[in-house]
Amino acid sequence: MITDRPLIKIRRARPADADALAAVFAACWRNAYTGVIPYMHLDQMIRARDDTWWENAIKREGDILVLDVSGTVAGYATFGRSRHRTKHQGEIYELYLAPVYQGIGLGEHLFEASRQSLDTQNLNGLIVWALADNQAACDFYWRRGGRAVAEVKEQFGPSKLSKIGFGWT
Repeated sequence: MITDRPLIKIRRARPADADALAAVFAACWRNAYTGVIPYMHLDQMIRARDDTWWENAIKREGDILVLDVSGTVAGYATFGRSRHRTKHQGEIYELYLAPVYQGIGLGEHLFEASRQSLDTQNLNGLIVWALADNQAACDFYWRRGGRAVAEVKEQFGPSKLSKIGFGWT
């Protein structure tokens, strides 16, 4: 049987996605930050991003894209006006794919969809922040053409970690 429905699509988040978004967030943060962010603080951050948190975020923000693979939420991106004082007006706040979907090109599609959405808001430039210790994320943004334009320290429990701002003009 041939179907005309795409298996992979990027769409706006819906309240019904809240449970899946919480699960993707937890899996991604455990995968990327175990051993980087102190465990107690990491666990606390993950528990805070439960389904209720995501339901509220979807209702109040609207700038959340979901990567949908055959009806499964495989990843998401959040974005909007930059929260930092740089020349970059747009910012991708978060871009995460469940670990099983990483490394096969889906993140690039989600990244480009986020960029296109920011372009419709007439924001000049884009910045994305990644923990310096998250080499996979830093490499991902570098391969997309982002270059380090800023660095800040952020407190995670007792640890102060470096974050790199990757910019596009």
